Amino acid sequence: MQPSVRHIFKIKRVYDLPDRSDGRRILVDRVWPRGLTKEKARIDLWLKDIAPSTELRKWFDHDPERWEDFKDRYLAELRGNHQQIRLLKEELQKGMVTLVYGAKDEEHNQAIVIQENFWLLL
Repeated sequence: MQPSVRHIFKIKRVYDLPDRSDGRRILVDRVWPRGLTKEKARIDLWLKDIAPSTELRKWFDHDPERWEDFKDRYLAELRGNHQQIRLLKEELQKGMVTLVYGAKDEEHNQAIVIQENFWLLL
């Protein structure tokens, strides 16, 4: 049985203050967050290719009504993205990882999909 990913991955908005307990901070957005310098964001790794495709991101537009369909479509993209999943797994083997995202919506974003489904993607 795999350990719970919720105990391995933390999730945090990139605009929230970085903390030592974050471990490796990995940005999972395709676009760099507005108004943040690299120094302020304190991102250790930017996995922009693990983020939803531009088409999917624009279609979803953070509409909670589309959340279930977004999750299904994004998981299909992730299943075909072995290299990025492998990179994320390698980071997990080094210790604590915080998936960092820019969306205002803390309940409907790609970091949650990755967190909840990571072991299914391996």
